[in-house]
Amino acid sequence: MAKRKDKRESDELYSQVLQLAVHALSSVPEDFRNYEGDRFLDEIQFELEALASPTLPRSPELPMMKKFRFQLLHRWMLANIAPCRMVDVGGGKGLLSYLFQQSDWHTTVIDPINQPLPTKYKDLTSNKQISIAPEETVTRINAEFQPDFAKDADLLVAMHAHGCNIQMIEAALHYNCGLILLPCCVIHEPILPPAGMPWIEWLVGYVIEKGFMVAPFRLNFKGQNIGIYARPLAQSLT
Repeated sequence: MAKRKDKRESDELYSQVLQLAVHALSSVPEDFRNYEGDRFLDEIQFELEALASPTLPRSPELPMMKKFRFQLLHRWMLANIAPCRMVDVGGGKGLLSYLFQQSDWHTTVIDPINQPLPTKYKDLTSNKQISIAPEETVTRINAEFQPDFAKDADLLVAMHAHGCNIQMIEAALHYNCGLILLPCCVIHEPILPPAGMPWIEWLVGYVIEKGFMVAPFRLNFKGQNIGIYARPLAQSLT
């Protein structure tokens, strides 16, 4: 019973987030909405239809995984975003950046704690453990996120990073770059949502108000798995 309640609440929250995004995109005049804006709108509407139709499968990996969140985000991004210069904020050991490095992306980890790469990871396509050689590295900046780290980036990415989501939004807007956030807890943020309002729902509204085009998505792992893919509207219309 508890699992059903959790799933229902998760679906309701995801639906609310999707509706916020589709309303914002629908309000952009068609003359100003480019191909990507139309694609975002189509994807959001499909997600809403999938939520409303229990017979329409949403993910081939169900039941939900307990881990492998970096591999799942890597796979989602490869399917939806062209290779670019990515800044991995709060990247920890750097597995996400390592995976993108193997996919010919230029990546930089931003994290105050210097950590070595893991020695191995599971490849979800082959279902095999892949070893990472001891000499392998990723580019790192061992520091808290600063807005000017976005200066030469095409995309800022943060999964469950604390205390820097608002900073990243402001930096992406200032430097006109894309943004992917999978927020978790509200810790050390300069702005807080109203009492009782989910952090992710409030954050989507905030990103939209700041002038971004937003496409929410959901990954197949347990925990806070709703993400925001956002681009400044001015960038999307160029």
